[in-house]
Amino acid sequence: MSFQSLGLSEALLKAVSKKGYKTPSPIQQKAIPPVLEGKDVLASAQTGTGKTAGFTLPLLHILSENPKQKFRPIRALILTPTRELAAQVYANVREYSEFLNLRSAVIFGGVNQKPQAATIRQGVDILVATPGRLLDLQSQGLLSLKRIEIFVLDEADRMLDMGFLRDIQKVINSMPDKRQNLMFSATFSKDIKKLAHGILNHPVQVEATPENTTVEAITQKVYRVAKGKKTGLIIKLISEGNWKQVLVFTRTKHGANRLCEKMVKSGITAAAIHGNKSQGARTKALSGFKSGRVRVLVATDIAARGLDIPLLPHVINFELPNISEDYVHRIGRTGRAGANGQAISLVSADETSFLRNIEKLIGEKIEVEIVEGFEPDPNASTEPIKPGQNRQPRNKSRNSNSNNSGGNRNSRSRSNKNNSRRRNDRRN
Repeated sequence: MSFQSLGLSEALLKAVSKKGYKTPSPIQQKAIPPVLEGKDVLASAQTGTGKTAGFTLPLLHILSENPKQKFRPIRALILTPTRELAAQVYANVREYSEFLNLRSAVIFGGVNQKPQAATIRQGVDILVATPGRLLDLQSQGLLSLKRIEIFVLDEADRMLDMGFLRDIQKVINSMPDKRQNLMFSATFSKDIKKLAHGILNHPVQVEATPENTTVEAITQKVYRVAKGKKTGLIIKLISEGNWKQVLVFTRTKHGANRLCEKMVKSGITAAAIHGNKSQGARTKALSGFKSGRVRVLVATDIAARGLDIPLLPHVINFELPNISEDYVHRIGRTGRAGANGQAISLVSADETSFLRNIEKLIGEKIEVEIVEGFEPDPNASTEPIKPGQNRQPRNKSRNSNSNNSGGNRNSRSRSNKNNSRRRNDRRN
Protein backbone atom coordinates (compact mmCIF):
# COMPACT_ATOMS: atom_id res chain seq x y z
CA MET A 1 0.00 0.00 0.00
CA SER A 2 1.19 3.54 -0.80
CA PHE A 3 0.31 6.93 0.70
CA GLN A 4 -1.33 7.79 -2.61
CA SER A 5 -3.83 4.95 -2.16
CA LEU A 6 -5.02 6.38 1.17
CA GLY A 7 -6.72 9.34 -0.52
CA LEU A 8 -4.54 12.15 0.83
CA SER A 9 -4.21 15.45 -1.04
CA GLU A 10 -1.30 16.21 -3.37
CA ALA A 11 0.05 18.81 -0.95
CA LEU A 12 0.24 16.22 1.83
CA LEU A 13 1.76 13.60 -0.46
CA LYS A 14 4.43 16.12 -1.41
CA ALA A 15 5.23 16.77 2.26
CA VAL A 16 5.35 13.04 3.03
CA SER A 17 7.64 12.44 0.07
CA LYS A 18 9.92 15.27 1.21
CA LYS A 19 10.38 13.48 4.54
CA GLY A 20 11.38 10.35 2.66
CA TYR A 21 8.38 8.22 3.60
CA LYS A 22 7.18 5.84 0.89
CA THR A 23 5.01 3.22 2.58
CA PRO A 24 2.52 3.94 5.37
CA SER A 25 2.98 2.03 8.63
CA PRO A 26 0.27 -0.42 9.79
CA ILE A 27 -1.32 2.12 12.14
CA GLN A 28 -1.38 4.71 9.35
CA GLN A 29 -2.97 2.23 6.93
CA LYS A 30 -5.68 1.39 9.46
CA ALA A 31 -6.35 4.82 11.00
CA ILE A 32 -6.16 7.27 8.09
CA PRO A 33 -9.12 5.99 6.00
CA PRO A 34 -11.75 6.11 8.79
CA VAL A 35 -10.50 9.51 9.93
CA LEU A 36 -10.84 10.83 6.38
CA GLU A 37 -14.40 9.49 6.38
CA GLY A 38 -15.14 11.67 9.41
CA LYS A 39 -15.51 8.79 11.86
CA ASP A 40 -14.38 8.74 15.48
CA VAL A 41 -11.37 6.47 15.99
CA LEU A 42 -9.98 4.62 19.00
CA ALA A 43 -6.47 3.46 18.12
CA SER A 44 -3.97 1.34 20.01
CA ALA A 45 -0.42 2.08 18.88
CA GLN A 46 2.90 1.46 20.56
CA THR A 47 5.73 3.97 20.56
CA GLY A 48 7.54 4.19 17.23
CA THR A 49 4.66 2.98 15.06
CA GLY A 50 4.10 6.27 13.24
CA LYS A 51 0.86 7.06 15.06
CA THR A 52 1.38 10.84 14.95
CA ALA A 53 1.14 10.85 11.16
CA GLY A 54 -1.82 8.49 11.55
CA PHE A 55 -3.94 11.33 12.92
CA THR A 56 -2.04 14.41 11.69
CA LEU A 57 -2.22 13.66 7.95
CA PRO A 58 -5.99 13.07 7.72
CA LEU A 59 -6.67 15.94 10.15
CA LEU A 60 -4.75 18.32 7.88
CA HIS A 61 -6.52 16.94 4.82
CA ILE A 62 -9.97 17.57 6.33
CA LEU A 63 -9.17 21.12 7.47
CA SER A 64 -7.57 22.06 4.15
CA GLU A 65 -10.73 21.00 2.30
CA ASN A 66 -12.62 23.83 4.02
CA PRO A 67 -10.11 26.61 4.81
CA LYS A 68 -10.90 29.62 7.03
CA GLN A 69 -8.60 32.27 5.59
CA LYS A 70 -9.91 35.50 7.15
CA PHE A 71 -10.67 34.77 10.78
CA ARG A 72 -8.96 31.59 11.95
CA PRO A 73 -10.61 30.04 15.01
CA ILE A 74 -9.01 26.98 16.57
CA ARG A 75 -10.57 24.14 14.55
CA ALA A 76 -8.45 21.21 15.70
CA LEU A 77 -7.06 20.51 19.17
CA ILE A 78 -4.37 17.90 19.82
CA LEU A 79 -4.00 17.29 23.55
CA THR A 80 -0.79 15.63 24.80
CA PRO A 81 0.44 14.75 28.31
CA THR A 82 3.96 16.22 28.19
CA ARG A 83 5.77 19.27 26.88
CA GLU A 84 8.22 17.18 24.89
CA LEU A 85 5.48 15.26 23.12
CA ALA A 86 3.59 18.48 22.40
CA ALA A 87 6.71 19.99 20.81
CA GLN A 88 7.29 16.85 18.74
CA VAL A 89 3.69 16.64 17.51
CA TYR A 90 3.76 20.34 16.63
CA ALA A 91 6.97 19.83 14.63
CA ASN A 92 5.24 17.04 12.68
CA VAL A 93 2.18 19.21 12.04
CA ARG A 94 4.44 21.97 10.70
CA GLU A 95 6.30 19.55 8.42
CA TYR A 96 3.21 17.87 7.00
CA SER A 97 1.36 21.18 6.48
CA GLU A 98 4.27 22.87 4.69
CA PHE A 99 2.38 23.09 1.40
CA LEU A 100 -1.03 23.90 2.93
CA ASN A 101 -2.58 27.22 3.86
CA LEU A 102 -3.03 26.24 7.50
CA ARG A 103 -1.61 27.77 10.67
CA SER A 104 -0.63 25.85 13.78
CA ALA A 105 0.69 26.61 17.25
CA VAL A 106 1.86 24.78 20.36
CA ILE A 107 1.35 25.79 23.99
CA PHE A 108 2.76 24.26 27.18
CA GLY A 109 3.93 25.40 30.59
CA GLY A 110 7.42 26.11 31.82
CA VAL A 111 7.83 29.04 29.41
CA ASN A 112 6.42 32.57 29.07
CA GLN A 113 2.77 32.48 28.01
CA LYS A 114 2.79 35.88 26.24
CA PRO A 115 4.30 34.71 22.92
CA GLN A 116 1.90 31.76 22.89
CA ALA A 117 -1.11 33.99 23.51
CA ALA A 118 0.07 36.43 20.82
CA THR A 119 0.30 33.62 18.26
CA ILE A 120 -3.22 32.43 19.09
CA ARG A 121 -4.60 35.99 18.75
CA GLN A 122 -3.28 36.08 15.18
CA GLY A 123 -5.42 33.03 14.38
CA VAL A 124 -4.49 29.34 14.27
CA ASP A 125 -6.25 26.36 12.72
CA ILE A 126 -4.51 23.62 14.72
CA LEU A 127 -3.49 23.89 18.36
CA VAL A 128 -1.22 21.36 20.06
CA ALA A 129 -1.36 21.70 23.85
CA THR A 130 -0.77 20.20 27.25
CA PRO A 131 -3.77 20.35 29.61
CA GLY A 132 -2.34 22.73 32.23
CA ARG A 133 -1.36 25.59 29.95
CA LEU A 134 -4.46 25.12 27.78
CA LEU A 135 -6.81 25.55 30.74
CA ASP A 136 -4.73 28.44 32.10
CA LEU A 137 -5.01 30.42 28.87
CA GLN A 138 -8.67 29.52 28.49
CA SER A 139 -9.48 30.71 32.03
CA GLN A 140 -7.85 34.05 31.16
CA GLY A 141 -10.03 34.37 28.07
CA LEU A 142 -7.01 34.13 25.76
CA LEU A 143 -8.37 31.25 23.69
CA SER A 144 -11.66 29.60 22.85
CA LEU A 145 -12.47 25.98 22.04
CA LYS A 146 -16.03 26.68 20.87
CA ARG A 147 -15.19 26.15 17.19
CA ILE A 148 -13.32 22.84 17.53
CA GLU A 149 -14.13 20.43 14.70
CA ILE A 150 -11.57 17.70 15.46
CA PHE A 151 -10.28 16.69 18.89
CA VAL A 152 -7.28 14.39 19.28
CA LEU A 153 -6.37 12.87 22.65
CA ASP A 154 -2.84 11.53 22.27
CA GLU A 155 -1.20 9.11 24.73
CA ALA A 156 -4.52 8.74 26.54
CA ASP A 157 -3.22 6.09 28.93
CA ARG A 158 -0.33 8.32 29.98
CA MET A 159 -2.84 11.14 30.52
CA LEU A 160 -4.69 8.98 33.02
CA ASP A 161 -1.46 7.83 34.69
CA MET A 162 -0.48 11.46 35.24
CA GLY A 163 -3.83 12.37 36.80
CA PHE A 164 -5.25 14.47 33.96
CA LEU A 165 -8.75 12.96 33.92
CA ARG A 166 -10.41 16.00 35.49
CA ASP A 167 -8.55 18.36 33.15
CA ILE A 168 -9.59 16.28 30.14
CA GLN A 169 -13.21 16.52 31.25
CA LYS A 170 -12.93 20.30 31.57
CA VAL A 171 -11.51 20.53 28.05
CA ILE A 172 -14.29 18.33 26.64
CA ASN A 173 -16.95 20.46 28.31
CA SER A 174 -15.47 23.53 26.59
CA MET A 175 -15.87 22.12 23.08
CA PRO A 176 -18.99 21.77 20.92
CA ASP A 177 -20.82 18.46 21.17
CA LYS A 178 -20.69 17.98 17.42
CA ARG A 179 -17.07 17.20 16.55
CA GLN A 180 -14.85 14.37 15.37
CA ASN A 181 -12.86 12.62 18.12
CA LEU A 182 -9.66 10.60 17.81
CA MET A 183 -8.10 8.81 20.76
CA PHE A 184 -4.68 7.17 20.64
CA SER A 185 -3.39 4.97 23.44
CA ALA A 186 -0.66 2.38 23.85
CA THR A 187 -3.05 0.10 25.75
CA PHE A 188 -6.78 -0.59 25.88
CA SER A 189 -7.19 -0.86 29.65
CA LYS A 190 -10.59 -0.74 31.38
CA ASP A 191 -9.99 2.90 32.31
CA ILE A 192 -9.17 3.80 28.71
CA LYS A 193 -12.29 2.07 27.41
CA LYS A 194 -14.36 3.90 30.03
CA LEU A 195 -12.83 7.22 29.01
CA ALA A 196 -13.38 6.43 25.33
CA HIS A 197 -17.05 5.64 25.99
CA GLY A 198 -17.53 9.15 27.37
CA ILE A 199 -15.76 10.90 24.47
CA LEU A 200 -16.12 8.88 21.28
CA ASN A 201 -19.25 8.34 19.23
CA HIS A 202 -19.48 4.84 17.71
CA PRO A 203 -15.71 4.72 17.15
CA VAL A 204 -13.80 2.58 14.70
CA GLN A 205 -11.30 0.61 16.77
CA VAL A 206 -7.89 -0.09 15.23
CA GLU A 207 -4.72 -1.72 16.54
CA ALA A 208 -1.25 -1.56 15.02
CA THR A 209 0.17 -4.47 16.99
CA PRO A 210 -1.15 -6.95 19.56
CA GLU A 211 -1.50 -5.34 22.96
CA ASN A 212 1.63 -5.04 25.10
CA THR A 213 3.95 -6.94 22.77
CA THR A 214 7.64 -6.09 22.80
CA VAL A 215 9.62 -5.38 19.68
CA GLU A 216 11.38 -8.44 18.28
CA ALA A 217 14.45 -6.39 17.38
CA ILE A 218 15.11 -5.66 21.07
CA THR A 219 17.51 -7.90 23.01
CA GLN A 220 16.38 -8.03 26.65
CA LYS A 221 18.56 -8.91 29.61
CA VAL A 222 18.24 -8.77 33.41
CA TYR A 223 21.14 -8.28 35.81
CA ARG A 224 20.31 -9.46 39.33
CA VAL A 225 22.17 -7.12 41.66
CA ALA A 226 22.17 -5.85 45.24
CA LYS A 227 20.25 -2.60 45.56
CA GLY A 228 23.26 -0.68 46.83
CA LYS A 229 25.47 -1.89 43.97
CA LYS A 230 23.29 -0.77 41.09
CA THR A 231 25.13 2.52 40.53
CA GLY A 232 28.51 0.80 40.35
CA LEU A 233 27.18 -1.83 37.95
CA ILE A 234 25.55 0.61 35.55
CA ILE A 235 28.72 2.72 35.39
CA LYS A 236 30.75 -0.43 34.73
CA LEU A 237 28.44 -1.60 31.93
CA ILE A 238 28.37 1.78 30.18
CA SER A 239 32.11 2.40 30.56
CA GLU A 240 33.39 -1.05 29.62
CA GLY A 241 30.83 -1.43 26.83
CA ASN A 242 31.82 2.01 25.52
CA TRP A 243 28.13 2.75 24.97
CA LYS A 244 27.61 6.17 23.42
CA GLN A 245 23.87 6.77 23.63
CA VAL A 246 22.05 5.32 26.63
CA LEU A 247 18.60 6.18 27.98
CA VAL A 248 18.34 5.25 31.68
CA PHE A 249 15.06 5.11 33.59
CA THR A 250 14.68 5.72 37.31
CA ARG A 251 11.51 5.66 39.37
CA THR A 252 11.91 9.07 40.99
CA LYS A 253 13.12 12.55 40.08
CA HIS A 254 15.57 12.68 42.98
CA GLY A 255 16.90 9.27 42.00
CA ALA A 256 17.50 10.55 38.47
CA ASN A 257 19.44 13.53 39.81
CA ARG A 258 21.58 11.40 42.15
CA LEU A 259 22.44 8.86 39.47
CA CYS A 260 23.27 11.61 36.99
CA GLU A 261 25.64 13.27 39.46
CA LYS A 262 27.46 9.99 40.19
CA MET A 263 27.88 9.27 36.48
CA VAL A 264 29.35 12.70 35.85
CA LYS A 265 31.81 12.16 38.73
CA SER A 266 32.81 8.89 37.06
CA GLY A 267 33.63 10.65 33.80
CA ILE A 268 30.42 9.85 31.93
CA THR A 269 28.65 12.85 30.41
CA ALA A 270 25.06 12.65 31.63
CA ALA A 271 21.95 14.80 32.00
CA ALA A 272 18.67 14.29 33.83
CA ILE A 273 15.21 14.97 32.46
CA HIS A 274 12.04 14.95 34.57
CA GLY A 275 9.10 17.06 35.71
CA ASN A 276 11.05 19.23 38.16
CA LYS A 277 13.42 20.43 35.44
CA SER A 278 12.64 23.71 33.71
CA GLN A 279 11.57 23.51 30.09
CA GLY A 280 14.87 25.07 29.06
CA ALA A 281 16.86 22.47 30.98
CA ARG A 282 14.79 19.62 29.54
CA THR A 283 15.21 20.91 25.99
CA LYS A 284 18.97 21.39 26.48
CA ALA A 285 19.38 17.88 27.92
CA LEU A 286 17.46 16.25 25.08
CA SER A 287 19.32 18.27 22.45
CA GLY A 288 22.68 17.30 23.95
CA PHE A 289 21.68 13.66 24.04
CA LYS A 290 20.57 13.63 20.41
CA SER A 291 23.72 15.39 19.23
CA GLY A 292 26.04 13.07 21.15
CA ARG A 293 27.40 15.73 23.52
CA VAL A 294 25.56 13.94 26.34
CA ARG A 295 26.28 10.22 26.53
CA VAL A 296 23.59 9.23 29.03
CA LEU A 297 20.11 10.64 29.53
CA VAL A 298 18.67 9.74 32.94
CA ALA A 299 14.91 10.06 32.96
CA THR A 300 11.72 9.30 34.81
CA ASP A 301 8.75 7.90 32.89
CA ILE A 302 7.98 11.34 31.48
CA ALA A 303 10.42 10.29 28.72
CA ALA A 304 9.03 6.79 28.24
CA ARG A 305 6.95 7.89 25.28
CA GLY A 306 6.79 10.79 22.93
CA LEU A 307 10.47 11.71 22.75
CA ASP A 308 11.80 11.57 19.21
CA ILE A 309 15.15 9.80 19.65
CA PRO A 310 15.91 7.93 16.41
CA LEU A 311 18.02 4.74 16.39
CA LEU A 312 18.53 4.66 20.16
CA PRO A 313 20.78 1.61 20.82
CA HIS A 314 20.51 1.16 24.61
CA VAL A 315 17.80 1.47 27.25
CA ILE A 316 18.54 0.63 30.89
CA ASN A 317 15.96 0.23 33.62
CA PHE A 318 17.96 1.33 36.68
CA GLU A 319 14.76 0.48 38.54
CA LEU A 320 11.90 -1.59 37.18
CA PRO A 321 8.55 0.19 36.91
CA ASN A 322 5.86 -1.10 39.25
CA ILE A 323 3.38 -0.95 36.34
CA SER A 324 4.28 -3.71 33.89
CA GLU A 325 3.01 -1.87 30.80
CA ASP A 326 5.50 0.93 31.49
CA TYR A 327 8.32 -1.55 30.90
CA VAL A 328 7.07 -2.07 27.35
CA HIS A 329 6.85 1.68 26.79
CA ARG A 330 10.34 2.24 28.17
CA ILE A 331 12.15 -0.37 26.11
CA GLY A 332 10.14 0.64 23.06
CA ARG A 333 12.45 3.63 22.77
CA THR A 334 15.04 1.29 21.20
CA GLY A 335 14.83 -1.23 18.34
CA ARG A 336 13.00 1.22 16.09
CA ALA A 337 12.99 1.75 12.33
CA GLY A 338 14.39 -1.72 11.69
CA ALA A 339 17.44 -1.19 13.90
CA ASN A 340 18.50 -3.55 16.68
CA GLY A 341 18.40 -2.38 20.28
CA GLN A 342 19.34 -3.59 23.74
CA ALA A 343 17.18 -3.28 26.85
CA ILE A 344 18.83 -3.99 30.20
CA SER A 345 17.19 -4.09 33.62
CA LEU A 346 19.01 -3.95 36.96
CA VAL A 347 16.82 -5.95 39.33
CA SER A 348 17.20 -6.04 43.11
CA ALA A 349 15.41 -8.39 45.49
CA ASP A 350 12.49 -6.04 46.18
CA GLU A 351 11.76 -5.86 42.43
CA THR A 352 11.31 -9.62 42.02
CA SER A 353 7.52 -9.44 41.80
CA PHE A 354 7.77 -6.60 39.26
CA LEU A 355 9.98 -8.79 37.07
CA ARG A 356 7.56 -11.72 37.30
CA ASN A 357 4.66 -9.50 36.28
CA ILE A 358 6.62 -8.10 33.33
CA GLU A 359 7.54 -11.57 32.09
CA LYS A 360 3.91 -12.62 32.40
CA LEU A 361 2.82 -9.58 30.41
CA ILE A 362 5.28 -10.06 27.54
CA GLY A 363 4.90 -13.84 27.56
CA GLU A 364 8.57 -14.72 27.84
CA LYS A 365 11.39 -15.26 30.32
CA ILE A 366 14.13 -12.63 30.19
CA GLU A 367 17.75 -13.80 30.23
CA VAL A 368 19.36 -13.30 33.65
CA GLU A 369 23.03 -12.59 34.36
CA ILE A 370 25.01 -11.92 37.52
CA VAL A 371 28.26 -9.93 37.39
CA GLU A 372 31.07 -10.91 39.77
CA GLY A 373 31.42 -8.29 42.49
CA PHE A 374 27.85 -7.08 42.02
CA GLU A 375 25.98 -10.16 43.24
CA PRO A 376 22.45 -9.81 44.67
CA ASP A 377 22.04 -9.76 48.45
CA PRO A 378 20.79 -13.23 49.49
CA ASN A 379 19.34 -11.81 52.73
CA ALA A 380 17.41 -8.92 51.16
CA SER A 381 13.63 -8.89 51.39
CA THR A 382 11.69 -9.59 48.21
CA GLU A 383 8.75 -7.52 49.47
CA PRO A 384 8.21 -4.69 46.97
CA ILE A 385 8.45 -1.10 48.15
CA LYS A 386 5.33 0.81 47.26
CA PRO A 387 5.77 4.06 45.32
CA GLY A 388 6.82 6.86 47.68
CA GLN A 389 7.37 4.46 50.58
CA ASN A 390 10.67 3.91 52.38
CA ARG A 391 11.10 0.67 54.26
CA GLN A 392 12.14 1.38 57.87
CA PRO A 393 12.27 -0.92 60.89
CA ARG A 394 9.26 -0.66 63.16
CA ASN A 395 9.67 0.55 66.75
CA LYS A 396 7.42 -1.83 68.67
CA SER A 397 7.97 -0.05 71.99
CA ARG A 398 6.01 3.03 70.95
CA ASN A 399 2.51 3.58 72.27
CA SER A 400 0.03 2.55 69.60
CA ASN A 401 -2.26 5.56 70.12
CA SER A 402 0.66 7.94 69.86
CA ASN A 403 1.81 6.09 66.78
CA ASN A 404 -1.54 6.43 65.08
CA SER A 405 -1.95 10.10 65.94
CA GLY A 406 1.51 11.07 64.80
CA GLY A 407 1.25 8.78 61.80
CA ASN A 408 -1.96 10.41 60.68
CA ARG A 409 -0.51 13.90 61.00
CA ASN A 410 2.64 12.90 59.12
CA SER A 411 0.57 11.09 56.50
CA ARG A 412 -1.61 14.15 55.95
CA SER A 413 1.48 16.35 55.69
CA ARG A 414 3.11 14.01 53.17
CA SER A 415 -0.15 13.74 51.26
CA ASN A 416 -0.50 17.52 51.01
CA LYS A 417 3.10 17.84 49.84
CA ASN A 418 2.65 15.08 47.28
CA ASN A 419 -0.59 16.62 46.00
CA SER A 420 1.18 19.97 45.70
CA ARG A 421 4.01 18.38 43.74
CA ARG A 422 1.58 16.63 41.42
CA ARG A 423 -0.28 19.87 40.78
CA ASN A 424 2.97 21.65 40.00
CA ASP A 425 4.07 18.85 37.67
CA ARG A 426 0.74 18.95 35.89
CA ARG A 427 0.94 22.69 35.18
CA ASN A 428 2.73 21.72 31.99
